Amino acid sequence: MGKGCFNFLVAMSKNNEEKHLHLIEGWAFTSKNYIIFAVGVLLIALGYIVMATGETYSTQSLTIAPIMLFLGYVVVIPVALIYRDKK
Repeated sequence: MGKGCFNFLVAMSKNNEEKHLHLIEGWAFTSKNYIIFAVGVLLIALGYIVMATGETYSTQSLTIAPIMLFLGYVVVIPVALIYRDKK
């Protein structure tokens, strides 16, 4: 019983190793990915700057800056991670 179970675990670990190698190879970033990522980081930095320079209860601090931060964190950075050039 132990020997058959051990062989099954070895076989499963070999399959997982192959899948991990394939996944890592699929995460090749191009220059477009880095540009999109940089735009996201810039948008986040500008969002914090806009929030810090606005007054406490201004539209700038309560509306514009959070929208910029949301777009940077939730839209642009994930797009940079997911985007692939069409071959």
